[in-house]
Amino acid sequence: MGDPRKRKKKYETPTHPWQKDRIDDEKELRRKYGLKNKKEIWKAQSLLRVIRGQARTLLGVSTEQSAKETADLMERLRKLSILKEGAELDNVLGLTIQDVLDRRLQSIVVRKGLAVNANQARQMIVHGHIMVNSRRVTAPSYLVAAADEESVSYSPQSPFVGRPLQVGKQAQDSKKRFTKEEPEAEEQVAEKAPEDESDGE
Repeated sequence: MGDPRKRKKKYETPTHPWQKDRIDDEKELRRKYGLKNKKEIWKAQSLLRVIRGQARTLLGVSTEQSAKETADLMERLRKLSILKEGAELDNVLGLTIQDVLDRRLQSIVVRKGLAVNANQARQMIVHGHIMVNSRRVTAPSYLVAAADEESVSYSPQSPFVGRPLQVGKQAQDSKKRFTKEEPEAEEQVAEKAPEDESDGE
């Protein structure tokens, strides 16, 4: 039965540890969603695997009980806004990990403009600056229901209330470098053009 004091692992690790395509995809997901480590990706994949498995099983049977379980599964996914209204059971098989990660509180905070990027959103949540339905939530991986999305806001005690968000110096510097380099490149092309014409003469 195992030691009751030890929590059962809620995710499955990749079958092969060294697959370049998978590693590159995981790096991109970590960067895009500001994830702490790859375990968060594996947890989302495991959840998606369970959901797909239920859908495959329900598609293969046609009983009164399977119809009830299908309705419960679809209602659960619609409440989380992982599936849109009018979607059918077949659509569950087409879900991707991005559909799950987009419903994380961390992603919702960025989408609502409460944070500049995913890393700042994670810090705000962990430090208790974010509330859902007037309740403080400190788990970035919390899956936000569609009905609760509008209630995501700053905690009343948070110093971010009423204060405009500031982009970090590093992001500002990179933006300046980009805007400066582009005109310089155009000027260099313009300067080289007459030289090329004179060479042809």
